[in-house]
Amino acid sequence: MKYFIIFVLFVASLSFGQENISPEQAQKLWMEYMTPGDVHASFAKSVGNWDTEAKSWMDPSGEPVVSKGTAVIEMLLGGRYMQSKYFGTVMGMPFEGMGIDAYDNSTKEYKAIWIDNLGTGIIYMLGKHDPSKNQIEYKGKMVDPVIKGETNIRQVITFIDENTQQIEMYGEMMGKEFKSMEMIMKKVKK
Repeated sequence: MKYFIIFVLFVASLSFGQENISPEQAQKLWMEYMTPGDVHASFAKSVGNWDTEAKSWMDPSGEPVVSKGTAVIEMLLGGRYMQSKYFGTVMGMPFEGMGIDAYDNSTKEYKAIWIDNLGTGIIYMLGKHDPSKNQIEYKGKMVDPVIKGETNIRQVITFIDENTQQIEMYGEMMGKEFKSMEMIMKKVKK
């Protein structure tokens, strides 16, 4: 079955203008693309249950609303993707959100999608890892129903230690970036 899938992918590659590649080269490239590596192993370090405390700002000059919640992180599809599910409250409303983080072996990019019950769209972000800060910074766009269009967003995940992470979200208001959320996550000990 594995070789059938690789053959199908190779044929698909040929149909998109990759005529100068041998079947062996195509198979090698597909195997490299589909095999989880060191970055995927670093995602797996986050697997587990987490307690969260978030500060949210609707007005950048106002006081934040503080809320507590939980998160469950697991790896999907043989360690290729990290799924994060969050539960709590935001601005007094029940909140449930889910993210999928990936590292694309071919493009060497971090990629993330996010959905939650506070909207009906999908946020898509691309990221880079900064080992000197032990952070992943994602940038993307989200729909803002007030302006009836997309606005820029930025997410910074800081890996403080094996049991503590900080997630910061930034949005735009009148063309200027502001911090809309900061969450501290503490891993629940077994």
